Amino acid sequence: MGILSLAEAINMARSRGMDLVEVAPTATPPVCRVVDYGKFRYEQSKKEKESRKHQHANRMKEVQLSASIDANDFGVKLGHAIDFLCEEMKVKVSLRFRGREMMHQEIGQQVVDRFIKELAPFSHPDAPPKLVGRGLNVILSPLPRNKRAKNPREVEGGAGSVNPMLGKDMEPLRRIPVLPSSGSTDQEAEPAERASGGFANNPFGQLDARMGQRPAA
Repeated sequence: MGILSLAEAINMARSRGMDLVEVAPTATPPVCRVVDYGKFRYEQSKKEKESRKHQHANRMKEVQLSASIDANDFGVKLGHAIDFLCEEMKVKVSLRFRGREMMHQEIGQQVVDRFIKELAPFSHPDAPPKLVGRGLNVILSPLPRNKRAKNPREVEGGAGSVNPMLGKDMEPLRRIPVLPSSGSTDQEAEPAERASGGFANNPFGQLDARMGQRPAA
């Protein structure tokens, strides 16, 4: 419209049944638009919402696991990861080996692989899990909204769901198998686990319980 006085600009906006909105107050001279103010605010709120989504996409949350994690803790960690992914955030899954667990890295790998499998309806790994020092790490990115499963927490009446942290089509959590040792039986495994004072499904319980035993001559 060119450079107009404030009174002329206001009268022009009113004659069209619209509003005069200042969009660049620091410019010389200030820049204004003749718009429907209600529609203008609606479009601005949509832009702000979209920008917040992109901010979430650039954020990353970390979920820490262990090779001897309990099934209940596994489900809790899984629920947190699903919440983060459904909020358009990346998730870094890290598993740290402690002590003698480094000798049995395949158990930690199984835990991480299962975690990735359970989150398949919500995310995909950017790269295969990588061992760095004593830690096994992988980064999961959320799937596009139209391809991603709904958050189980937001779905009411989830009939057929085994675990509230999981989708109804996911299989229930299974116990991590106990490492077998030579000359032992299933009947011997249970007392050894209880004696170790760890979780019932701790795959390293028997290793610690039998550390002082020598083979019979």
